[in-house]
Amino acid sequence: MADEVPKVEEMAAINHTPPKTGWMDTPAVIRPGMYCYSAKAKPLNILSMPYGRDWDPIEEDWHLPENWMEIVLEGLHERLHKFRSLQLFMDVCVRCGACADKCHFFIGSGDPKNMPVLRAELLRSVYRKEYTLAGKLLGKMVGARKLTETVLKEWWTYFFQCTECRRCSVFCPYGIDTAEITIIGRELLNLLGLNIDWIATPVSNCYRTGNHLGIQPHAFKDMIDFFVDEVEDVTGVRCNPSFNRKGAEILFITPSGDVFADPGTYTAMGYLILFHYLESMGLDITWSTYASEGGNFGFFTSHEMMKRLNAKMYMEAKRLGVKYIIGGECGHMWRVIHQYMDTMNGPADHLEVPKSPITGTVFQNAASTKMIHITEFTADLLRHNKLKFDKTRNDNYNLTFHDSCNPSRGMGLLEEPRYIIKEMCNHFYEMPEGTIREQTFCCGSGSGLNAGEDLELRFRGGMPRANAVKHVHEKHGVNTVACVCAIDRAALPPLMDYWVPGVQVAGVHELVGNALILDGEKERTEDLRFEPLAGMEDE
Repeated sequence: MADEVPKVEEMAAINHTPPKTGWMDTPAVIRPGMYCYSAKAKPLNILSMPYGRDWDPIEEDWHLPENWMEIVLEGLHERLHKFRSLQLFMDVCVRCGACADKCHFFIGSGDPKNMPVLRAELLRSVYRKEYTLAGKLLGKMVGARKLTETVLKEWWTYFFQCTECRRCSVFCPYGIDTAEITIIGRELLNLLGLNIDWIATPVSNCYRTGNHLGIQPHAFKDMIDFFVDEVEDVTGVRCNPSFNRKGAEILFITPSGDVFADPGTYTAMGYLILFHYLESMGLDITWSTYASEGGNFGFFTSHEMMKRLNAKMYMEAKRLGVKYIIGGECGHMWRVIHQYMDTMNGPADHLEVPKSPITGTVFQNAASTKMIHITEFTADLLRHNKLKFDKTRNDNYNLTFHDSCNPSRGMGLLEEPRYIIKEMCNHFYEMPEGTIREQTFCCGSGSGLNAGEDLELRFRGGMPRANAVKHVHEKHGVNTVACVCAIDRAALPPLMDYWVPGVQVAGVHELVGNALILDGEKERTEDLRFEPLAGMEDE
């Protein structure tokens, strides 16, 4: 954990005055609370990644290979030819500044190098020096500079102060996706073993055991069995989930955060209740203890690593012989699926276009990926009046909805979660326009930055999101933020505790689990958190 997090009033006093020195002459400062621990040798070696070693970002010597500069420039050359978007993004920016004030890290820190335009300039300046005549001849006059060890450390600092949320891309008149530049920047750093531990270790765990936490298959099943007991305590009904069952119609995969950490565990209980409810209506679904992770931290490492981890879900679907996949409430998993899957591992011709066994709806939006989001599935059930529920069971919740960056901007999942929440709850309030839907603010902890040692960075980056929640908290008494992302469910509770005390976080299917009326259930007096339902406080 960070040694000390500034007090709220200190954090809120942000100085947006630019430094007196130019950006090239203002060195990066790596200080506690604002960086993540470096990747260790062990996970990198397990993944056969280059130059796995133990090193410390605050030490002068990062133990770089002798030919590190040659490695990076060759890597940049290769990617300029491989990704046409990168070449375009290096050339077309006119530095108009439309993106400058859109980044949550710039808003919360005041550091100009967290402006998307300037973060991209960190890489673009080296590109100009190496690939443009003006840059070679005029150097600094045209924004070009040599790659040096100081520049490399600056890259590491700021490419790991970007959550790849893509809010800046919404406002760029040229369509530059600065997150894609961050992705390439991180790829180049990975060529030298310069990752962070909170990414490298989960990737290694997922590669070995199927989930980020490195949990073995039997332990994964034990956790689900524990939730079955919890659901029975609340409802009086015992669910009967199946695992690794060959020939099932549907494979269900959710982020491991839903299975191993509160408040995601309540969302997992909601899944179990929904699947049990639908069993008698023809739902034939199984969990996998091997592909037990929907999240993909390979996305924060390299395109190749993203591809390797994404493949396991589809290989498991093929092994089990299912028709298609339903994915749980996750953030970046859905950007990988919707924007990379087809050209990376797909098309998934061994699967079928998802068709609801309950309503008959064919999800043509998943015609190639064969994977639908669980809120699409549940919203369709509600539209066809297939669910019996009591929304008053969620009356203790005054809700708002946080559009998670990747499902909203990556796949356009805007209406389904809202539709479910409004059906399941009586009290819902939107945060202000400009902070929701495509323009949603990031939680400040995505893309592998949800570590304990960088809490100041996370709280600074999450401040714009927290401010919008504070608005509806004070105006409408909102006490709960609902979301469809496991990282959000992990990142938002400490963010709320810091900026907006009294606001908790919930998954959408936790609300579904509370409200659904099961055949044979006992009179419910508690919700899935074992908190008394409204009016049951004295029971």
